[in-house]
Amino acid sequence: MKTFRIVPQIYEFSTFQEFAQAFSLGEKDLIVTQRFTYDPFIKNLHLPCPVIFQEDYGKEEPTDLMVNRIVQALRDVDYQRVVAVGGGTVIDICKLLAQQRFDDVEEIFAAPEKSRRDKPLLAVPTTCGTGSEVTRSAIIHSTARQTKVRMAYDQFFATAAVLIPQLLTTLPYAPFAFSAIDALVHGVESYLSPNATTFSQIFSLQAVELLVRSFRHVADHGPDSRQEVLADVQKASNYAGIAFGNAGCGAVHALSFPLSGRYHVSHGESNYQFFTSVLEMYVRKDPSGRMGTLCHRLGELLDCPPQNAIEQLAALLEKIWHKKTLREFGMKEEEIVEFAQEVYRDLQPVLATSYLPLSEEELMEINQTLY
Repeated sequence: MKTFRIVPQIYEFSTFQEFAQAFSLGEKDLIVTQRFTYDPFIKNLHLPCPVIFQEDYGKEEPTDLMVNRIVQALRDVDYQRVVAVGGGTVIDICKLLAQQRFDDVEEIFAAPEKSRRDKPLLAVPTTCGTGSEVTRSAIIHSTARQTKVRMAYDQFFATAAVLIPQLLTTLPYAPFAFSAIDALVHGVESYLSPNATTFSQIFSLQAVELLVRSFRHVADHGPDSRQEVLADVQKASNYAGIAFGNAGCGAVHALSFPLSGRYHVSHGESNYQFFTSVLEMYVRKDPSGRMGTLCHRLGELLDCPPQNAIEQLAALLEKIWHKKTLREFGMKEEEIVEFAQEVYRDLQPVLATSYLPLSEEELMEINQTLY
């Protein structure tokens, strides 16, 4: 019985230059990145690699239109390795670019299980949340469907995951906060998942501990103090990615999909909206078992009784970033019901790895509470 796996080889370097030398980056290596990363860390190395800047092809999270524009730009470029240097947007796009060439991403949407990777993918995260460098998931927003298409297949695993904390030093505070909270969601949901094993839980809990300690440091010393915990937060994101790649996530992620898909809320912020409310419902329904164990550990990390752990976690995260109401994103009152129905109808594979089954009415109640 298979219980756990880590597919990409994982590397750590102090600087991008060390990585470039170790992997002998050259003219057949396509670098996909963003200028705010390229200019301070890569430009002065004068690498012979062709470079694509993701922001030239679309803003925010990855869409079918963005991918298709990049594919067209690469029609005459001969590359043999893909080097993804960025956050989840860049890495997820590169998971597709490492597949056999296609003309329209709809070809992959239609039959993702038939796609085949024919180029090595080196994933170098510049944020600290998605864990995409170690998962087999690629999530692309379909403008036609007005929702995100989640594909989870082995061909979307990176060949190597490369951790370079230096690349996080220019990350603005907002994406730092959202991505780190996203990593915490991954750690917690994978720990609670019915598919969790004793192996995956080691990574889940280590991620949660590193992140809660880092959040407390930033809450006590201010946003600029995040520079002192970047290495821990990046490692925690990686651990959480390994954990949820094995055990899955749950209701928090499911509830976030309609909000982020329709109102273009970043994945991390969208998860944050639902995170502690879902945990509160779990506690209300079944405070014992794995949820009780988690509350006990969170209580130790937050210096509070287990019964106050979720409340104190919410208070800590509020110090990191203020949580809006759903209406502040533009969500309409009728979508309280509509989104719950959509989640319950279309996202059962994600809901299946929730700590407890949640009914359509309970999903609606969470939306109502947060509206």
